[in-house]
Amino acid sequence: MTASYGAQFVDEEDIDAVCAVLRGTNLTCGTLVDQFEEKLANIVKARYAITCSNGTTALHLASIVAGIKPGDYVIVPSITFLATANAPRTCGANILFCDVDPNSGLIEESHVIDAIKRSPQKPVALYPVDLAGQPACTAAIRKLCQEYDIKIIEDACHALGTTFVADNLKSAVGDNAYADLTIFSFHPVKNITTGEGGAVTTNDSILYEKMKCLRSHGMIRGSRHFNNVDLAFDDAHTINPWYYEMQEIGYNYRLTDIQAALGISQLNKLENFKGIRRSLKSAYDQILEPYKECIAPIRAVQNADPCWHLYTVLIDFEKLGVSRAFIMKALSERKIGSQVHYIPVHLQPYYSQHGFASELPGAMSYYAKTLSLPLHVHLNTEDIKYITRNLLEVLGLQ
Repeated sequence: MTASYGAQFVDEEDIDAVCAVLRGTNLTCGTLVDQFEEKLANIVKARYAITCSNGTTALHLASIVAGIKPGDYVIVPSITFLATANAPRTCGANILFCDVDPNSGLIEESHVIDAIKRSPQKPVALYPVDLAGQPACTAAIRKLCQEYDIKIIEDACHALGTTFVADNLKSAVGDNAYADLTIFSFHPVKNITTGEGGAVTTNDSILYEKMKCLRSHGMIRGSRHFNNVDLAFDDAHTINPWYYEMQEIGYNYRLTDIQAALGISQLNKLENFKGIRRSLKSAYDQILEPYKECIAPIRAVQNADPCWHLYTVLIDFEKLGVSRAFIMKALSERKIGSQVHYIPVHLQPYYSQHGFASELPGAMSYYAKTLSLPLHVHLNTEDIKYITRNLLEVLGLQ
């Protein structure tokens, strides 16, 4: 067998949905984007969803409408993908990297408090990351951010389909019960795919309307609030049919109807995908349980039902006397893919050279041990047995 660490699942139903768009008249700017957004919002129980060309542009749009501006300080966990920090940095913000729990890779209230204390001025936003599919936004973190007037922009690119219970209420990642804005990604290795694609959910109508405008060049049509009245209206004070205005800079961050058609079809399979990922994760856990002193899954969040994006283990490479590079190469030779999620972002040359480096022992401990094993819906329990048997062999545990 060959097992990549992640892979999309696309069936004939998905292909038919895309082909129907290709045979139609609107490849972009049609009605399917609206349909996809409505379906997504309904699934995560948010008032609004706005789709974008990818998760990074979604993060950027959310940062803009949250009011992130040059000179602001924002808190970002160091264990994340580059985009979580790059989006607010593109807005001119200073990135205040915070630590994470070494056993889960997630931020906790104490890490946010520490970051606030280290900040030269009051931070304006926190970017919690739902690593591997587990929810990072807690009631305690939300309360803390409300006390300090800090917006929460949740990076849930790993966590579409995740639910949890807090304050005795069931919540879905993306419903924004504990965040102001939530970001999703539809990259091929994520829980559903549109090829490339992303989305922001919010319950704020003003933020939604602003994002909708900004993702399409900042163009305004059909408004009674145009600045250039002489150009906008005819003699009967009717809006000229061709007229539009750009009152602030915007971007071309739109999703196509081709991608939206795939997304609608994929959303229909989300619960099935979640069930498969859950069963594969359980199979991994059961097989690796006897070896938990040397290799253990990341700590599970209580009262959560994740849609697992990654199966990440923490391996004591030092205790076993092997290097991670050796293990990854040995697995690759056996046609088993693996990956590291992630290199702490505060170590990246750009951020260290700009004075954003910090001492973050939890992040460094997590990074030293983390390894992501294959997890996607093409796999079955026999595949998991093959992967774990080979992993244990190359680790010298069998």
